[in-house]
Amino acid sequence: MPDRFEPHRRRLRALAYRMLGSRAQAEDVVQEAWLRWQGAQTVEVDNDGAYLSRVTTHLCLDHLKSARAQREQYVGLWLPEPLIDGEVEAYCDTPEASLSRAQDLSFAMLLALQRLSPLERAAFLLHDVFDLAFDELATVLDRSASACRQLASRARRRMRAQQPADAHQPDRDAGAAHASLLAAFAGAVVQGDLQSLIALLAEDVHLYSDGGGVVCAVPRPLGDPTRVAQALIGFAATWAERGGASKPPRAARVNGMPGAVLFDSDGRVEQVFSLDIDATGRVRGVYFQRNPDKLRACA
Repeated sequence: MPDRFEPHRRRLRALAYRMLGSRAQAEDVVQEAWLRWQGAQTVEVDNDGAYLSRVTTHLCLDHLKSARAQREQYVGLWLPEPLIDGEVEAYCDTPEASLSRAQDLSFAMLLALQRLSPLERAAFLLHDVFDLAFDELATVLDRSASACRQLASRARRRMRAQQPADAHQPDRDAGAAHASLLAAFAGAVVQGDLQSLIALLAEDVHLYSDGGGVVCAVPRPLGDPTRVAQALIGFAATWAERGGASKPPRAARVNGMPGAVLFDSDGRVEQVFSLDIDATGRVRGVYFQRNPDKLRACA
């Protein structure tokens, strides 16, 4: 039985992380799925993948129900736990999918998913992301195929309303352009070059910051290029006044997008940020994860 579980572990982890936005909770769900798998009788399982997808999905749905009150009491903006550089591969259904899956692991995408109902989220992910047919989805969600089709369609419409039509799609040739943009972005912020920074930002840019009520963070999305640029330069100046870091920021791929890991004066990870880039090569979203509880795995 354990040998039959392992080929599905990556896919289950990938699904759970997208459902929950938490790597720790995703690992817990996969572990619970494994325990249930061990307790299942082999003769009762006709399709290993379908059975495990069903178990994992229902565990995620149960978790989301119990976590609803906690999320409602969350202080400030909520952002997912970050995946740094090669960690993205562990949350894709196959190693080869790490490039094509970069977009649906971005903070922008995960934040949009969180605005769906749990059932809509499950239907969208299983059908649109993981290519599950509606008859299979019906078995997983204990709904009719027609009801699942409606769930997925409604979720797709809501996702499109949140994700611009020209949302960035990662490709193998984007690395150098992203590195150049990140360097220009960081340079303008550190140097306090307001006009150069504004020129890098899209008109519909927004800044998001998650402190979890533990550390200071922007309490709500901040829009408008000038306001976002001024805030970023102000944050950098304040950070420098506090003594900065014991080591320079490290450029990184954060959930498949260009970003960086920033350290405090003791060399510990203080925050992680990522950039969402539109089709014109300008920054549409700036995401700062500052909640220490969500940065432990980044150390």
